[in-house]
Amino acid sequence: MTQPVRIGMLVPSSNTVLEPYTSAMLAPFGDAASVHFARFRVVEISLSDASTGQFALEPILEAADRLAETLPRLICWNGTSASWLGLDRDRALCSAITERTGIPATSTMLAYAAILAQMGVRRLGLVTPYLPDVQARIIANFVAQGIEVVAEVHLSDRGNHSFADYSAEHVGDLVREVAQAGPDAIAIICTNFRGAPLADTLEAELGIPVLDSVAVTAAFCLRQVQLDPALVTGWGGVFNRV
Repeated sequence: MTQPVRIGMLVPSSNTVLEPYTSAMLAPFGDAASVHFARFRVVEISLSDASTGQFALEPILEAADRLAETLPRLICWNGTSASWLGLDRDRALCSAITERTGIPATSTMLAYAAILAQMGVRRLGLVTPYLPDVQARIIANFVAQGIEVVAEVHLSDRGNHSFADYSAEHVGDLVREVAQAGPDAIAIICTNFRGAPLADTLEAELGIPVLDSVAVTAAFCLRQVQLDPALVTGWGGVFNRV
């Protein structure tokens, strides 16, 4: 009997966007692939000790242990904390997950790093719901990767639950705002933000790749497990770029 390809995803506890979006993205694969989720506590995004402490290793590894029981081919941290905490945090986390479970691991921000490098992006537009100091850290971390943020917009929201309350149309207007600077691509950084449903429309309108966090994660994970991301349509051109 052929087993479906299973992907496990670690989810911030207050996130209500990524699970339904990711499941819809994988729908074209039918019974050949499935996605499974485990949560750990994330209820605020700021630079406070309480907020950064949410991303301590052990609670995430405990959630990964539960995901490992589904026998996935890949475990992914479907969150963007490394955008402000630094990519080394996700590299260390993924190594720890693999050491503990024996399963390959990746993350949203490692997927972004790979895709932006592959696309040769040097001038980036940035859209997030985050606080100003969080946004500044994100910009600095992109600069460290050799990527200039030429336009940015943020909503000064500490979320995390509230990030899902902004409509896709609102997020689309933010994308249009940063597009005026003519970046190589626009990144919508947050997996609890409704950027993916309008990515196709925005790309056709603006002529600029729109890289939503949920879509970037799903596309990258599909490629990692040898499934063709191009089967996924209606969620942005990233599925044809990985």
